[in-house]
Amino acid sequence: MASFRLKFEQGLRARGVDVTHDLAAASDSTLVIAGTRNLIPLSKSRRRGQRIVQRLDGINWVQRVRWTGVRYHIRAEYGNFMLSLIRARFADRVIYQSEFIRKWWEDWYGVAKSPATVIINGVDLNIYTPDGTHDRPADRFRLLLLEGSLAGGLNSGLFYAVSIAEKLSVNYPMEVIVAGKVDEATQRSLQSKVPVKFLGTIPREQVPALARSSHLMYCAEVNPPCPNSVIEALACGLPVIGFDSGALKELVSADAGCIVPYGANPWKLETPDISALATASEKILEQQNSFRASARKRAESNFGLDKMTDAYLKILLEE
Repeated sequence: MASFRLKFEQGLRARGVDVTHDLAAASDSTLVIAGTRNLIPLSKSRRRGQRIVQRLDGINWVQRVRWTGVRYHIRAEYGNFMLSLIRARFADRVIYQSEFIRKWWEDWYGVAKSPATVIINGVDLNIYTPDGTHDRPADRFRLLLLEGSLAGGLNSGLFYAVSIAEKLSVNYPMEVIVAGKVDEATQRSLQSKVPVKFLGTIPREQVPALARSSHLMYCAEVNPPCPNSVIEALACGLPVIGFDSGALKELVSADAGCIVPYGANPWKLETPDISALATASEKILEQQNSFRASARKRAESNFGLDKMTDAYLKILLEE
């Protein structure tokens, strides 16, 4: 959410649109990024005639399938309640970040009473670009994981990524780089013949160089709603691999990476078909230049910040 907010505000200000975070301030419309606990000020804004637009991500669900700890479980369920309440009672318009998210919300909570649309996320193509410094190794292939958190109950994708790298390492020298929060217990439990390096949470400005310095990105989230990291990777010319769950097929075209059938039930966090993805990924390692060029082209055609900002402004300010 923080990444989206910063990019969106940048796009608004470039168009001369004033931005405030104060719900009490006079404004034409209010964009609720997911949810808020400030329901009374939100209600007052609506009564003053401000349009309330809610931007929705996915629904918290992993806590219903596996043990994630009491704190995470309560926070996740409370979050779902608040999101659905705002959607049902406050929102004049709803924006879903992908067709997958739209179907998910409608399946679980019914069709929104307010008009709804889908707007895919965008990035600044001048910042997230293949051009610039990098340290992409020439003697091995680097598989990148770029996630907010792979800690605790969210760590299954990390183990899958390492398994993919191990299968690829039979024919190709591999290493895995992990950017994002990973708890120490998970790090200690991960044993692999492939080198794995944990960077922790990195500053946002380091992401483009890290993407340029890799050969593949694995989307580690199961049922990803609309991962910014995937769009950022494509914009930097980094091919993306993953399993066909969530919104990945909406983002990654066949010439910009490879998305293969999950091979099991992702909603039960069953183990996916690791061998199928590893085999499919070999083509990307062999044809790096072609896939890197197509990844960038995919981003330029579909995921520019200007395109996204214009689409949001149409919903926020339309008559």
